[in-house]
Amino acid sequence: MTLPLFHRTSLEESFTALRQDLIQEDGPRISTMRNYRFAILHYDPSEEFKLRAEVQRLTSDLMASGWMVHSLNLQKILFERIRAQGSDWVPRVIEMERRMAEIEPERGLNYLKSKITPLIEGQDGIAADCSRRICEYADRNPDRTDRTLALIGRAGALYPFFRSSALLRHLDGRTRNVPVVLLYPGTRRGATGLSFMGLLNPDSDYRPRIYP
Repeated sequence: MTLPLFHRTSLEESFTALRQDLIQEDGPRISTMRNYRFAILHYDPSEEFKLRAEVQRLTSDLMASGWMVHSLNLQKILFERIRAQGSDWVPRVIEMERRMAEIEPERGLNYLKSKITPLIEGQDGIAADCSRRICEYADRNPDRTDRTLALIGRAGALYPFFRSSALLRHLDGRTRNVPVVLLYPGTRRGATGLSFMGLLNPDSDYRPRIYP
């Protein structure tokens, strides 16, 4: 038996499986439900740069097959939301966080969470921005919806304020049925559990398929 010269990593295997499920003659098969086109590709946070290389390869392969790829950067979206709070918002939050942390580090972090989390969570949080961008992209290309992929990445920049299960739940029904894949930095726990960044308690509130 001839063994492969190079052993594939789990990250490469994940992208190979995703690529195969997307490029199908009868449409993408990332979900068993026709009207629920969401999937999660999880990866070790230490492989962030390897992930970006795989994303570039996937994008090139899909475009060569007539697909369009719309990438969404959660870090940039959060920064846009922060800037929308006004020019004095960041200095005020930083100063108050510093004061609270001097009393007790945990109080500083909790204060920061109380200011940042509302910008991220909920139906009107980052999910609304992702939905708007995906729908605008789909509306500009209405005849390509079945061959458009929305890739949501840079989730790690939102640690420890982010729960991906909530994001996908709030996106359900708000993406023009465009296939959506969330790039998830974390570790898998059991069949459906995922621990964000490998540090938060595992969240099993997932309907989407998890690659690999």
